[in-house]
Amino acid sequence: MAAQNEKPVILSIDDDPVTLNFLVSMLKEEYSVRPFTSGKIALAFLEEHRADLILLDRQMPDMSGVEVLKELQRNPATSDIPTIILTSAADSESEVEALDFGALDYITKPIRRRALLMRVRLQLELQRHRKELETLVEERTHNLRLAYEELKEREEITLSMLARATDLRDHDTGDHIERTTEFTRIMVEHIYANPEGSYRFTRTAADDIIRSTKLHDIGKIALPDHILLKPGKLTYEEFEIVKKHTEYAEAFLSDFIKGSDDLFLTAAREISYAHHEKWNGSGYPLALSGEDIPLSARVVAIADVYDALTSSRPYKIPLSHEEASKIIRESSGSHFDPYLIAIFERYHDRFRDIVWQSKQKMHI
Repeated sequence: MAAQNEKPVILSIDDDPVTLNFLVSMLKEEYSVRPFTSGKIALAFLEEHRADLILLDRQMPDMSGVEVLKELQRNPATSDIPTIILTSAADSESEVEALDFGALDYITKPIRRRALLMRVRLQLELQRHRKELETLVEERTHNLRLAYEELKEREEITLSMLARATDLRDHDTGDHIERTTEFTRIMVEHIYANPEGSYRFTRTAADDIIRSTKLHDIGKIALPDHILLKPGKLTYEEFEIVKKHTEYAEAFLSDFIKGSDDLFLTAAREISYAHHEKWNGSGYPLALSGEDIPLSARVVAIADVYDALTSSRPYKIPLSHEEASKIIRESSGSHFDPYLIAIFERYHDRFRDIVWQSKQKMHI
């Protein structure tokens, strides 16, 4: 649109010089009129100049008005310029054709000055309102995007704080959460990129699983300190209490899911409840087996056990990557899903690198 103190620019395209002069004389007081006797020349002008409105003759020898309209619509720089068709044809089919190809109005010749000025003013006013609305929508969209990004950042911080608080109760550092999440990310991304049979995730599901892995041990918040922090081996009775952390997590997250279809919370509940189930049905809390165990939980089970094996605890020394990998492989078909073990085998070097990087960070 023209600047506030500038006259709006109107292109008048008509092969009849008399009509062009007539249009210029009618419009020149309020508008800056650029007359053209050829559609091709007018289009060339628009490659480097702006226009606020176009008056376009429907019947011209080099390019018809409809052909000019088509070219205007193909070019993103000109497709939103309001165009009024001028023609001596009075049949409705001509009017419909012009409107179909992007014209916003249709005036038949002979042209009456008052009618022309009213139509031109109306289209320029409508265009001004459209531009203002577009600007407002862009600003609102930008502000909403910033608010959403800020909200997501706060959500991630809150999630990480909750996960870290849970992990610090059970370990010397909170790095178990970070490592387990990264192990899960490797396997989930492979499944997402290589879907096969029931082993597939949508992008949203993959992201939710990776994020919610941080909460896989959230039920341990409810365990008594004297058991959770015991430096030695647990008794049978104590271990039975520890096993209840899966049920505590399920109950805790279910309270937040009630009346909600939040897929992230659903993934978190599945993982925290079922990541101690085993492929052969000997796990807990429900003794699920095979594909009855949610795929997300089957993935996290491998990540969680691998990290436990390679981590130091007051009652044990960490195993090497080779020792831990051997145990993981030998548990295929009993503890772990064989299909997922094949994925672990493919990326086990990256698991080792994550552990090494974590240990390096701890010694900085």
